[in-house]
Amino acid sequence: MQSLLRISKIIDTINEWIGRFTAGFVLLMVLVGVWNVVGRYIGRAVGQNLSSNALIEAQWYLFDLVFLLGAAYTLKYNDHVRVDIFHRNWSPKLRAFTDLLGTILFLIPFCIIVLVVSWDTILISWRIGETSPDPGGLLRYPIKTMILVSLVLLIFQGISEAIKNLAIITNQMQQEEQSDNPGTGL
Repeated sequence: MQSLLRISKIIDTINEWIGRFTAGFVLLMVLVGVWNVVGRYIGRAVGQNLSSNALIEAQWYLFDLVFLLGAAYTLKYNDHVRVDIFHRNWSPKLRAFTDLLGTILFLIPFCIIVLVVSWDTILISWRIGETSPDPGGLLRYPIKTMILVSLVLLIFQGISEAIKNLAIITNQMQQEEQSDNPGTGL
């Protein structure tokens, strides 16, 4: 179990780094969004277009990156939306057991299904060098690829959470380790 917990820690570290890096995109997204709005109004006043389809799409792509790359980080911290009227009152072992089942029965299979279903579409996008249909728009295939990256990161984080939940269930995770990582599953 200790070797599995070391693997879990490596996965957590990678997703922690990616999540913190991705958080920087939020500010960039806001700045691009502000420029798009301000540029539109100032542009109308001066008779010059100060925004573009590329900047509008860049704002969308930044949002996509925050959402897609932040999913595993959010899972690590157990911050996904959930209705936990029962869950919060359960013992740590019962919570760990239900989270383990949720990860194995729902999270990982869902991610695998979406990976399989998305693969051909993304591959075609790469083959044709898909770009935006809007004039001056951005390439589409790199952002579509991030769907696959996100799902792989989410699967790995799901595995990490499953390992930690199994350790809680089998009393092999130290109490201080549990408190260091508030995320214990779905």
